[in-house]
Amino acid sequence: MTEPLPLAGRRIVLTRPAGQNEALAARIAALGGEALIYPVLAIRDADDPQPLADATAQLESYALAVFVSPNAVERALDYILAQRTWPASLPAATVGPGSAAALRERGVTDVISPVTRFDSEHLLALLPADMTGARVVVFRGQDGRPLLGDTLRARGAQVDFVPCYVRERPNGDAGVLGGAPIDAFVVTSSEGLRNLHAMLDADGRERLAAAEIFVPHARIAEAARAYGLEHLTITAPGDEGILSALTGFWDKVRHRSD
Repeated sequence: MTEPLPLAGRRIVLTRPAGQNEALAARIAALGGEALIYPVLAIRDADDPQPLADATAQLESYALAVFVSPNAVERALDYILAQRTWPASLPAATVGPGSAAALRERGVTDVISPVTRFDSEHLLALLPADMTGARVVVFRGQDGRPLLGDTLRARGAQVDFVPCYVRERPNGDAGVLGGAPIDAFVVTSSEGLRNLHAMLDADGRERLAAAEIFVPHARIAEAARAYGLEHLTITAPGDEGILSALTGFWDKVRHRSD
């Protein structure tokens, strides 16, 4: 008897910004699942382009460039590399494997990134405790978390925050989710979770509460519990981590029902 595909019959909602879900959706489909793309964050360029232009012109003056997310890598480097080459002497730091891979794909080879836990706290553990006088540029969203910059300043660094994108809540149509039961939501940020909850009507929130919610960080799981959501699975980062968690979860479900 042929074994069913690992995600056969499962309807899984993907909530990353538009254009960032397709590769994962294709892999879910190849495993028998149905991926429903429902972006809960919209990304656009920062309101004021001047800070990015100024940082681009003076990259050689920095001792370190920090990119807080794949969006920061994409928005900042697409602009920078259209103007000039990246200085070979300037190392980059980032919090996760997706951002690190995006940097290397664009030719930035000296990259500092955590290899176990992927957040600002674990990146900071890799940076010097004394950064007196060092200039650091932080490429981030317009309303990013202050932890990185505040900690680096406490270590003596001169920090320039460069907003290179804005995150907004899109006008999503919950109709794309259809009327059939939803097995899982994949939510990759606390802000995305807030937007998702706001974008769903009462019926959608009931379906959210009944589904398994896959998140890549304990901080997002904590935010989910504040909404009364209890069916939570914390994944490893990136598509591989999400897929591994999805298939592992339903493998356990199948074995419990055998």
